[in-house]
Amino acid sequence: MTNEKIYNMAFAKVYPLLIAKAEKKDRTREDVLTVTAWLTGYTPDAIESALASEITYGDFFRNAPAPNPMRTLITGVVCGVRVENVEEPLMREIRYLDKLVDELAKGKTMEKILRG
Repeated sequence: MTNEKIYNMAFAKVYPLLIAKAEKKDRTREDVLTVTAWLTGYTPDAIESALASEITYGDFFRNAPAPNPMRTLITGVVCGVRVENVEEPLMREIRYLDKLVDELAKGKTMEKILRG
C-alpha cells in the first residue's frame, strides 16, 4: 500500500482498528485516546469529533495542534519498520501512533508509553 493511499484513508475507518487492537489485549478506548492526545495535542473530544467527520488519516496528523516534542523518543519496530528510521515525516507520525498502540497491547504501563 502506498503512503498516499494511507494518507487518504478516512480517519474514521483506521482509528477504530487501533482501538480494537488495544481492546483485544484488555486495554480501553480511553487508553488509545490518551496516547493519541499525548502524541498529537488533540483533546479526546477533538479526536471524537474527528471520528465523526470526514477527515483523512493524513490530514488528522497534518493538522495536529501540538505534536508532542517527546514523540521523537518513540523507537522500535512496528509492522516490520523501525519507526525512528522512517524518512517521510507524515508516515513517521503515523508509525509513532502505531507503535504507541502496540505498546498498549503489549501491556506496558501508561507512564512508560508516554515517556514519563
